[in-house]
Amino acid sequence: MAAPPRITFVTGNAKKLEEVVAILRGSPLSIASRKLDLPELQGEPEDIAREKCRLAAQAANGAVICEDTLLCFNALRGLPGPYIKWFLAKLGHDGLNKMLAAYDDKTAYAQCLFALCAGPGKPVRLFDGRTHGSIVPPRGDNQFGWDPVFEPTESGGLTYAEMAVCDKNAISHRGRALTQLRDWLLANEDTFRAEMSRQ
Repeated sequence: MAAPPRITFVTGNAKKLEEVVAILRGSPLSIASRKLDLPELQGEPEDIAREKCRLAAQAANGAVICEDTLLCFNALRGLPGPYIKWFLAKLGHDGLNKMLAAYDDKTAYAQCLFALCAGPGKPVRLFDGRTHGSIVPPRGDNQFGWDPVFEPTESGGLTYAEMAVCDKNAISHRGRALTQLRDWLLANEDTFRAEMSRQ
């Protein structure tokens, strides 16, 4: 039996790596992580995800998985979207709530785009996972980004930060995108291996 394809998950975040490895358990991949200094891109989420993955494959000189996570407020037509990291850093959890103070609509969706590429010059495939919910005052463990202010519709009234990891993974935007990625790999392992071998 051939060894599982070795692929680099582009992240410096140990908690994200832990989630990804847990969700992809059972897929035909061997995952390592590596932090790469990539430019901060702007534009539409899908365009950002594709270009980031293309640049990462070049920098890593091999197969990569890249992730882009968005938090999209419906009242703000999808903003802050791909810029949530910067909004959170500047405004904090309370500031994210204040952005919606003038709106009755507090609904939002968490979106995760995973991009997969077999190496430099190879096709980039996108896997899009979404979880709908609302923006609420922060509750729960503050250690993972904006989790304390996002209450998924399916959570029974808990924020991501209040949920057990296995329960969160079952409904999370990241879990949904990774499930699509895993299913694609299971169905197309030979295709992906062939792309990886033609470096």
